[in-house]
Amino acid sequence: MSISTRKTSGVRSGAARTVPKSRLSPLAKVGIFVVAAVVVLGAIYFAVGRSGGAGAGGQYPFQVGQPGAGQAAPEIKLPSTDGATFDLAAMKGQSVLLYFQEGVGCQPCWDQIKDIEAHQAQFTALGVDKMVSITTQAPDVIKQKARLEGIRTPVLSDPNLDVSHAYQANLYGMMGTSMDGHSFILVGKDGTIKWRADYGGAPKYTMFVPASNLAADMRAGLKGAAV
Repeated sequence: MSISTRKTSGVRSGAARTVPKSRLSPLAKVGIFVVAAVVVLGAIYFAVGRSGGAGAGGQYPFQVGQPGAGQAAPEIKLPSTDGATFDLAAMKGQSVLLYFQEGVGCQPCWDQIKDIEAHQAQFTALGVDKMVSITTQAPDVIKQKARLEGIRTPVLSDPNLDVSHAYQANLYGMMGTSMDGHSFILVGKDGTIKWRADYGGAPKYTMFVPASNLAADMRAGLKGAAV
């Protein structure tokens, strides 16, 4: 056999034996898997968790504080981000949803307001005429935050916790008793509380409930009750 023939043969046999191998290390492969999993879970969270579509009640645990359903709603007279003073007594004849929340440091709390606004029809169908949010922070602070978030819902300032104490909404937060948690209280047209859910308590300290699940919890709690 000639030299040229041996060289050709060697090239062919080497080509047949050579199989491209992945240069990714096992650690890199794990990293790619983790990133892919995060992307998928994130897509599910935004597509399902915040869709506002049909949701089931009981998906997010909550407590029911005092005053509760059937009791007279304590007085509320607080400055609002809309420049007026909100007076609950003046709302007789309308059903008002009170949303006690932690304040500017809790982004999910503000996302909650926007989610409810985006799916307002679900709450209107439950007889809710108006919603206001209440925090324990100063008017100028929450006014700036409300403007940045572009929300329409009036946010009330309760820096002395007078209203928060009256509703005991400051017992369900992550910051001890100095701030409110994540509480919803529906005050009926007659001034009595029709439904209450305190989501922000231990152990999960839930700070965001998709509008569909919130509406489903409210619907279940309002069965048989006149709003």
